[in-house]
Amino acid sequence: LKEKKYRNLNKRFIIEGFHLVKEAYLKGVLKEVLFVYENDIKDINNSNINLIKVSIDVINKLSETTNPQSIMGICEIKDVSIDYQKYNKLLILDGVNNPGNLGTLIRTALGFNIDLIVCSLDTVDIYNSKSIRATQGALFTLPIVYRDLNNELDIIKKNNIKIVGSSLESKTSLSEIKKIDRYAIVLGNEAKGVKESTLEKTDINIIINTNSKLESLNVSVAGAIIMYELDKK
Repeated sequence: LKEKKYRNLNKRFIIEGFHLVKEAYLKGVLKEVLFVYENDIKDINNSNINLIKVSIDVINKLSETTNPQSIMGICEIKDVSIDYQKYNKLLILDGVNNPGNLGTLIRTALGFNIDLIVCSLDTVDIYNSKSIRATQGALFTLPIVYRDLNNELDIIKKNNIKIVGSSLESKTSLSEIKKIDRYAIVLGNEAKGVKESTLEKTDINIIINTNSKLESLNVSVAGAIIMYELDKK
């Protein structure tokens, strides 16, 4: 399950630590728990969850963190069906490849009322261990899907959702944008930004004005600023 192909095949992924195990349990996606001490599972009362007592050596062997906690979980990957009429605020990720950035964006999206996250097929896997840790459990709450954006953006437009791209070449500042009731924010790759083919399908492209000495913002920071600004209008 540390490899994407086996996660997809088994519809399962690994989580580590008490916080993530608790969040997965509360959201009903926890299927198995590996634990060292009986006290680790005192709050897990579900006969459908397979509880496996192991040694700390087993946890250390399986863990991808330096100082692992004494508990790990196996969670179900649930299929997500999309009805765009149900969503008003979307986040679209076009080729984000850093798992930490992806996880941070998911966590931030939950904070600023994003209803759905749509990832391009070349965006890093959300079930990468670094992505999972960075979400702090937000991935259990927000629906997240992977789609071919060339097709998906057309569908989003047909559902009367305004597509807001981010581009360093834009002349329109984020601060100039008026209130939008239904929108989809597009963020791009850390090095290359949003693909040209994606920008061609947006309704408007914006830039965050910063000190001229700075070339660009980290994508998760830029995303947080845009999500905050559009949510509060």
